[in-house]
Amino acid sequence: MPRSRWLVAILSATVLGVLALAPPAPAARTTLGGADPSVIKVGGLYVSAKSVDGGVAVRTATTLEGLAAAPKKQVWRDTGGLGEVWAPEIVHHDGQYRIYFAAGTGAAHRMYHISSSAPDTGYSAATKVALPDDRWAIDGVPFTYQGQRWFVWSGWAGTTNVEQNLYVARMSSPTAAIGARYVISQPREAWERVVGNPYINEAPEPILDPNGQLHVVYSANGSWSSRYCLADLRLRSGGDPAYVWDWYKSNGCLFGSNASELMSGWDPTLHADGPGHHTFVLERGDIAASPPSGNRFPTMYHAVAKGTPYSWANRYWYTGTAVWWGNVTYRRADVPGATTSTGFGLKFFE
Repeated sequence: MPRSRWLVAILSATVLGVLALAPPAPAARTTLGGADPSVIKVGGLYVSAKSVDGGVAVRTATTLEGLAAAPKKQVWRDTGGLGEVWAPEIVHHDGQYRIYFAAGTGAAHRMYHISSSAPDTGYSAATKVALPDDRWAIDGVPFTYQGQRWFVWSGWAGTTNVEQNLYVARMSSPTAAIGARYVISQPREAWERVVGNPYINEAPEPILDPNGQLHVVYSANGSWSSRYCLADLRLRSGGDPAYVWDWYKSNGCLFGSNASELMSGWDPTLHADGPGHHTFVLERGDIAASPPSGNRFPTMYHAVAKGTPYSWANRYWYTGTAVWWGNVTYRRADVPGATTSTGFGLKFFE
């Protein structure tokens, strides 16, 4: 058995980083139907945020698996007619639980913020996040890197739905950016243009690797398709997050159900179809706490069970495992000067 398949056989039975020497098991699907999981750990408490009932609901539990059975507590409802509420992202910064979500209809989608000192009650009214250029924006999340607070999100370059790019901007407060927005990724590689109209880079999730290098793991290809998958951006050592040429992209997806889109040496999923829009389960949602425990750490993502027709209605939250993988070379021909970057990549397991 090839080494990569052997590792899949072992780790596909891993739930939340507990190694079980057993044959491959079905992916650990929770009973939470829907998309776009966001989960953090604050002390001994796991806290999730989910778009539901025209707003945002929070669940809390003492185990990650326990979130599925935890009662939902509605913490915000769209009483102002903003429109569709998408992909809330929860963090715990400056002593506050902060939830960022997109709301709007069509081209009006923008990022909003609510906050509370408690995980599941007492949230503020929604405040629009003031991002540069005030364009369509979804899937935003804040992070702190080398003392500077940043915001990363998926957005449009203009006012029409041609493609979704990834942008970063420096933040002066939890709800306001300073300076310009900077594009760090566009869906221009063949493997992230398998499904389009529009072509998509979305759901960015920042994390630091064991070398302290910044990564943004994101979802590519249409979320309405089983070709949805996770790919990686790695900032070069000493690089500037606002400078696109300092970012290197994986040469294919790192987690997906179609071998043709995957980076060489990475294996397709066995049980989950179209995995994407993941969350790293970090302490307080803070990348300074990553990885949370050794080399193997928990993730959640949405997917559809293999054998089930792929549709938004059939998506569920799944638990999985991420592993840092050393000496991974990313290549790109469009970088002035250097054309390769070697460092940590990620492997994801069901």
